[in-house]
Amino acid sequence: MERKNAWKSCDEAKLAQVNALCADYIKFISDCKTERECVEESIRLAEAAGYKNLNDCIEAGTPLKAGDKVYANNMGKTLALFVVGTEPMEKGMHILGAHIDSPRIDVKQNPLYQDEDFALLDTHYYGGIKKYQWVALPLALHGVVAKKDGTVVNVVIGEDPSDPVLGISDLLIHLSGDQMAKTLSKAIEGEKLNLTVGSRPVMNAADDCKEPVKELILSMLKEKYDIEEEDFLSAELEIVPAGKARDCGLDRSMIAGYGQDDRVCAYTSLLALLEMEAPKRTSCCLLVDKEEIGSVGATGMQSHFFENSVAEVLDAMGQYSDLRLRKALKNSSMLSSDVSAGYDPAFAEAFEKKNSAYLGRGIVLNKFTGARGKSGSNDANAEYVARVRRIFDDHKVCFQTAELGKVDVGGGGTIAFIAALYGMEVIDSGVSVLSMHAPWEVTSKADVYEAKKAYKAFLLDA
Repeated sequence: MERKNAWKSCDEAKLAQVNALCADYIKFISDCKTERECVEESIRLAEAAGYKNLNDCIEAGTPLKAGDKVYANNMGKTLALFVVGTEPMEKGMHILGAHIDSPRIDVKQNPLYQDEDFALLDTHYYGGIKKYQWVALPLALHGVVAKKDGTVVNVVIGEDPSDPVLGISDLLIHLSGDQMAKTLSKAIEGEKLNLTVGSRPVMNAADDCKEPVKELILSMLKEKYDIEEEDFLSAELEIVPAGKARDCGLDRSMIAGYGQDDRVCAYTSLLALLEMEAPKRTSCCLLVDKEEIGSVGATGMQSHFFENSVAEVLDAMGQYSDLRLRKALKNSSMLSSDVSAGYDPAFAEAFEKKNSAYLGRGIVLNKFTGARGKSGSNDANAEYVARVRRIFDDHKVCFQTAELGKVDVGGGGTIAFIAALYGMEVIDSGVSVLSMHAPWEVTSKADVYEAKKAYKAFLLDA
């Protein structure tokens, strides 16, 4: 059952819509390279569309009614947005859930040191990366530094054309015989992913100054950001590829950029929700953190943030009870909006062609993910898969089905199995990606368009 190429359904008018959507998406992933930046920009877009902060409504005692639009912000890293429906919430919600964290390299808490005439930052990688892909690249530093007086300083270095970029060095080919004899996983060790940030000593350094290069970096940080070395203890600084996302391919049919897993699904899910007005069932877009490390912590899907937010919405509607909350969650339908591995002819041996996702063939339904033997998988029930198929067909959405590689080759996880703990129906559904988890990932513009179309159709008819 080969699925048709989505580009074949494009006329000039649709092509213009595809390009317009993808131009906005390219800007989003170029500007939003951390979960905090994604939440901040999503709130800006939501407020422009008439959304109000749920906490403000609660503090003001403002009751919620059908058609109201609210959002709940969790520590600036997780966001839940709701459009209140005309039906009671206990009948269930239509939920789009995506994650906004991406594989990267994080700066350690005690990072800055000098080795010979270099100043460096010690790091620890985040999520599943191929470490060798991150060396000898122009990198940028994004994040926040929280000071003891309560102020939070935003840091972005390496994105403005006038900024310097940073980098992690690699060994020259002439001396790398031993390195190249190692396996790829061992060639670059985690403790060697140290970021070079300077090589010039502070001017007029005293003879007894033991680390003049480090001193210059500290003086520059003090001058620009008013932060001290100890402020690294309470900082969240992320190392990401420098530069903007770009059109990819001579035909400009694809997008190359950092963090498309899973911001391609997060952005299209958000846009789909922002276009909803007074739906029959309450509609929700949930953007979560920490998926790449198991959805743990206060901002991950395993926290009670979403459940608590639904309880607050019910209470603001004058409908809260523990039983109604449980019914609202159990009776909900969800698309776990997460990416799939796109079939790559250069690595065909890793894929089973009949059950692979292909760039340009529309949004991908993954009945199950998980690793060997479906371990850690949700495995959506057949009746729900049929219902989603019907919705997509009714709305002329181009879609395909897939697994994540051959049976015994690998696998991956999403937030689907966590949402399923409430008893709701949930299936993974997202965009296929080439070079997933690499510093630069590639998607098809046609798939971005079909994903947004699919998410809107789901919210309307699920």
